[in-house]
Amino acid sequence: MLSGLDALFGTLGRFPDVEADNLHAYDATDRLLLDTAAELLAADTRVVVIGDRYGALTLGSLVGLGVDHVSVHQDLFTGRMALRHNARAAGLEDRYAAHELGAELLSGANLVLLQLPKSLAELEEIADAVARFAAPGAVLLAGGRVKHMSLGMNTVLEKSFSTVQPQHARQKSRVLKASGPTATAGKAPYPVLEHLAELDLDVCAHGAAFSGARLDIGTRFLLTFLDRMPAAGTVVDLGCGTGILATMYARRFPASRVLATDQSAAAVASARGTAAANGLDGRVTVVHDDAMSSFDSGSAELILLNPPFHLGASVHAGAALKMFDAAARVLAPGGELWTVYNSHLQYRPVLGRLVGPTTVEGRNPKFTVTRSRKA
Repeated sequence: MLSGLDALFGTLGRFPDVEADNLHAYDATDRLLLDTAAELLAADTRVVVIGDRYGALTLGSLVGLGVDHVSVHQDLFTGRMALRHNARAAGLEDRYAAHELGAELLSGANLVLLQLPKSLAELEEIADAVARFAAPGAVLLAGGRVKHMSLGMNTVLEKSFSTVQPQHARQKSRVLKASGPTATAGKAPYPVLEHLAELDLDVCAHGAAFSGARLDIGTRFLLTFLDRMPAAGTVVDLGCGTGILATMYARRFPASRVLATDQSAAAVASARGTAAANGLDGRVTVVHDDAMSSFDSGSAELILLNPPFHLGASVHAGAALKMFDAAARVLAPGGELWTVYNSHLQYRPVLGRLVGPTTVEGRNPKFTVTRSRKA
């Protein structure tokens, strides 16, 4: 057991994410990754952390492993804010550096600690980047909860590393040790760029982007109402994903100022790529943010929202409610929120209460589209 971790972990918070007595800012995987890393650490080891949720791996490397400095990449805006908050509280804010996934993050890295992502596509992009940019003998330790791990993860890692060794499980967590980065002179697997013939639109997608370069069915249904939406002065695509809604709106209403925002850095990069691929990068501004926290109140006349249906039921509801609250704040008086959601969720009364009078604009066997007007 590494010294100092219990005291450190006891101080960590999840803010600005949801906090409760039964929710923690660390898990058994964080501990297992750090303990496994300690066995490989040398005096000159350069440590990189990817996928740290709230700072346990980054700050744990500084305190428990005793390294001088850590480079870190986090996809989610909430994770970045939580790490910043926890590092400041621990007096460690000057001992880590945040980077996007790429050469600046990984150059010269000997040991990479990764909280395994949910999607194999995201894992493939990360593994390729480590093999491509880290030191030739770099080792990647990828940890997760056993119930969420699959043999497909081993297969993905084997694309970029010559040896992938599952380690012994502990407290329902396991680490995959990937070593021997393979030559990666060819084109990186992500981002991908695909043409959607039904929209005549090129879509860019990084590995962590939900739905990849495909058109998800909720967005497809909401787009059928595009001609009924107002030509707003300022419109926001909230939770923009790959930026399909923002780009389609910008193309349909050339005089509008279009903003797209998502808490995922991969989604933000994808949305920028989608706008650029369609010649609209000068028309669509993409912002990495959490529920428009940096947007001025009353600054938008229209918000388009396709909440994250892919999350579990309870988390899904919380995420959607947070977005509805944010929309109510950012909408100008008389502004409209157009939402598409899975019909069984019955969000209409909630939208009416949080945003304003809400009407059903359309419904199909799976989805409902509503228009809420800010009073």
